[in-house]
Amino acid sequence: MMTDYSPNLTREQARMLSPLQLAYIGDSVHALLVRTGLLQKNLPVRDMHKASNEAVSAVSQAKELARILPLLTEEETDIVRRGRNAHPHHSAPKSASTADYAGATGLEALLGYLYLTGQSERILELTPYLQGDT
Repeated sequence: MMTDYSPNLTREQARMLSPLQLAYIGDSVHALLVRTGLLQKNLPVRDMHKASNEAVSAVSQAKELARILPLLTEEETDIVRRGRNAHPHHSAPKSASTADYAGATGLEALLGYLYLTGQSERILELTPYLQGDT
């Protein structure tokens, strides 16, 4: 699936990236997971688009992070912490609190890290929890 395009960085190389760089990639990984999941539901495109926009919001991502936190390894939790503590050069969107935005950045950093280090199986293990299917 995703490993065909993954650069397969070592964990050390990926940890050298800033948490915002990890989140930048993780945002795309999350969007792809959401859209792929919606495609499997055979919805009209308009409904998929609306559901996708809701699922990739900072509020939704913060809730997803809360669901997976108990499942994370120490290493993964550290990546999330780094993402949460990152300070972007812009403020949170009006639709999200600062805490939600930080949580969303933590989730995206984790997904970026897992993707860049070729851990697509781990991403797939977490996907049902991200989509609220469990």
